[in-house]
Amino acid sequence: MELDDPLGPSAPPLLGYVFDAIQGADVQAVHGYIVHDGETGQEVQIPYPEGADGKVQCGQAFHHGRFISGLRKKAQTHSTVCYIEGTALRLIEEDGKVLGIEYREKQSGEVKELRTPLTIIADGCFSKFRKSLIKTSVSIHSHFMGFLMQVSASTSRDACSWETRVLVDVRGNLPRDPKNYLLHEVAPNLPEHLREAFCKSLQSSHLRCMPASFLPPSPVDKAGVLVLGDAYNMRHPLTGGGMSVALNDVHIWHELMLGLPNLTNEKALQRAKRQFYQRRRKSHSFVVNVLAQALYELFAANDDPLRHLRRACFHYFRLGGKCVSGPVGLLSVLTPKPATLIGHFCAVALYAVYFAFKLEPWYAKPRAFITSAVVLHRASSILLSLIWSELKYFHE
Repeated sequence: MELDDPLGPSAPPLLGYVFDAIQGADVQAVHGYIVHDGETGQEVQIPYPEGADGKVQCGQAFHHGRFISGLRKKAQTHSTVCYIEGTALRLIEEDGKVLGIEYREKQSGEVKELRTPLTIIADGCFSKFRKSLIKTSVSIHSHFMGFLMQVSASTSRDACSWETRVLVDVRGNLPRDPKNYLLHEVAPNLPEHLREAFCKSLQSSHLRCMPASFLPPSPVDKAGVLVLGDAYNMRHPLTGGGMSVALNDVHIWHELMLGLPNLTNEKALQRAKRQFYQRRRKSHSFVVNVLAQALYELFAANDDPLRHLRRACFHYFRLGGKCVSGPVGLLSVLTPKPATLIGHFCAVALYAVYFAFKLEPWYAKPRAFITSAVVLHRASSILLSLIWSELKYFHE
């Protein structure tokens, strides 16, 4: 299942192609987020912002596999595209340059070579080619367990239109008995109106598990190759920003390639790579990557300072106004400004300090100073480490 947030600045040239590709992928409109607080039972709605026409913008949730099939069919309609189906086995390299790939053709089973001036690698989160091309390595701090929850079996709509995709994050390693864990550890903490459907659907649904990976961006210096999508850069899927990052990356490369004299001009291609890294960081990737990891640390809090920050974040959203429109503009990649992200993160940290003093009785106010110092230190360590992970390999 994929979530594609409203696309923001790159929407006009991309929307037509994307919308054509997701037809038949059981598209469901997504209007925003709802955050439930397990401690108080309260919730806060975070809708996507309004567009120029005054209507609330929306994203799309759809089947990943069907979307990929749609993209392939769309690509095959172009006369300049030659469609070959097979399994890529290895990169062909000579003198530090990628010259193409060796692959096993699906129809014949024969191993063949395909040489090209530019090879684009986009083989997803389990990429087998990234190790020799990028400087960073994948880290896994948690796992997702997912299944389909039946919301209403009486509807006469499409089979999937009354199913809700449930993703449960488990910090660290997966439990030995995932279903038992979900029934006894997760279900009691769900909002009451979801609990019965969750437990009932869990008994009959097939449970799937996936690692939630983190892979900061780094330059791909090797000539003759590009790496895109999850093969290049991953963040926690909490915010559903992966597809938005990938589509915006494709849009940037679309513009850059229009300015290349040809794909054999290595100097021009290396210059375009540097422009790509700089543009993606300023336009979308920095905000999406940092925000996803920072929010995950807060919502999956495993120590007291993070729990203070999580409570402050929830009540910050409840303030409404810019305390909602600002963060959702970041979440949806509609206004992905790094300064806005840092500003709201600092505001949440200061709001946690406010609660530290507010919740202490008058005779324990000195303890609030210690709590505040620990919270601010924890918040700054999270933010600075994430900013560093985005910038450490780039010096331009």
